[in-house]
Amino acid sequence: MEIEWLPFELRPYPQQTLSPKSDYIQQAWHQSILPYAEKLGVTMNLPMVDPQPHTHFSHEGLLYAKEHGKGNDYADQVFKAFYEEGKNIGNISVLGELAAELDLNREEFEEALSTRRYSEEREKWLKQARTTDMIQAVPTFFIGEKKLTGLQPRAAFEKALSEEK
Repeated sequence: MEIEWLPFELRPYPQQTLSPKSDYIQQAWHQSILPYAEKLGVTMNLPMVDPQPHTHFSHEGLLYAKEHGKGNDYADQVFKAFYEEGKNIGNISVLGELAAELDLNREEFEEALSTRRYSEEREKWLKQARTTDMIQAVPTFFIGEKKLTGLQPRAAFEKALSEEK
């Protein structure tokens, strides 16, 4: 089974993103996200980019990377950069560094983001997520016809995968 990453924004531009110092983020991080990451053995640090970056450029970068056969690698790089290294994934130059690490053409990549070459395609995916797929939370996973929303125990994924086979 293959993973396919698609764009989705909880707070699309120009809606204001949250501060990592906000009560909401602090509570969610310490009560849900961090304990779950520790349970799974996943390194996650609360990125102190304040306010949290908008993700339209990182999503458009994903579409570029997918077009060049490196979508999943790019998604991994972006998550690592944000949650392990605290980098601003809303910054085209930061994303360009990540693309270059994957042997994508940095100049072409940054130009694609600067000119918003993938903006229309990103909007198409966002519209589908909101209207057709009814996504309202992250993460959301589709395994066949089953939709798993939010933090889920391993057993939920195992069950969905076994039912899909």
